[in-house]
Amino acid sequence: MPADLHAASPEDGALWQHETAQRNGLRESKMRRPTLEAVATRAGVSKSTVSRVVNGQTTVASDIRDLVMRAVNDLGYVPNPAARSLVTRRTDSVAVIVSDPPAGLLSDDPMFSMVVRAASREFEAAGKQVMLMLAGSPESLLRTRQFVTAGHVDGVMLVSMHGADPLPAALAGTGVPVVSHGRPAVTAELPWVDNDNVGGATQAVRHLLDQGRRRIATISGPLDMTAAQDRLGAYRETLRETGRRSIVAIGDFTRISGAEAMAQLLEDDPALDAVFAANDLMAIGAMRALRQAGRRVPDDVAVVGYDDIEAALYTDPPLTTVRSPMADQAVASARLLLGMLEGGSTASVTLPTELVVRDSA
Repeated sequence: MPADLHAASPEDGALWQHETAQRNGLRESKMRRPTLEAVATRAGVSKSTVSRVVNGQTTVASDIRDLVMRAVNDLGYVPNPAARSLVTRRTDSVAVIVSDPPAGLLSDDPMFSMVVRAASREFEAAGKQVMLMLAGSPESLLRTRQFVTAGHVDGVMLVSMHGADPLPAALAGTGVPVVSHGRPAVTAELPWVDNDNVGGATQAVRHLLDQGRRRIATISGPLDMTAAQDRLGAYRETLRETGRRSIVAIGDFTRISGAEAMAQLLEDDPALDAVFAANDLMAIGAMRALRQAGRRVPDDVAVVGYDDIEAALYTDPPLTTVRSPMADQAVASARLLLGMLEGGSTASVTLPTELVVRDSA
């Protein structure tokens, strides 16, 4: 036998097996998910104490909580979502439900995307998964109601509801916290966040009156939506106080409906010298119709919109409008829902508006 080779002894084999077992054990320990029991052992506390800490309960003393969290970080413990849901009875998910969106809303309305983005950021910052759901048909309405009542989400934020919408009332009795972004048209026991539609529309019409306009028309939004109802009511009341008559056309909050409504208003009352549109998209459509009819803005017809979307800065001329804090409203809606999940206030909220004067009126 060559001098550099030797037969393996029993001791060599035992050593090799021992080292292999150690390596395998280390690899398995790295692959195994740290358990609640392991965290409890490391922290020197009971398993139930660890459970209360990782599930966010506030009944544990701060020094014990710090001890547990150090053990959690040392071991890389991640709570099992399914087990945690059983303990907390929460999914850490919320639904943003768009109920019966009007034609063109999802693709054309910048306010809609602003609302969804602002609310989603607020929910995600609070550790909530956001589900966007559409309930624009009887079938999708049924599926949405079943999904929510089955406990798949902790709470719901409703957006873009119309008057006969049964969803608010259906969800109000489920025990699932529900917040409406905008005051719902139907009577339902649920809180809401809205802007001051009456105050904003009143500012717009009074501004036109202060500019010396005599025949002021309005393009209203869909009359089964409370925002449109409130803005139209404020327009009519402000004119009534000055002895002037109302001149009304109905749109659906889209550009094309604003253009069509403006054409109809000019046909019905060629002498009108101002128009208050219930949102900026309809105001932009109205300005296009006025140009096509040979009317100058604001020389012949002054135009005021509502919302203060970014495009209002770039119309020709720039659009005078009512600034409604839609992003703030979405954030407030999300915070109201998050507060309700923790047993907080269910009081509805109305946010102020502001008239932004530009060159169109």
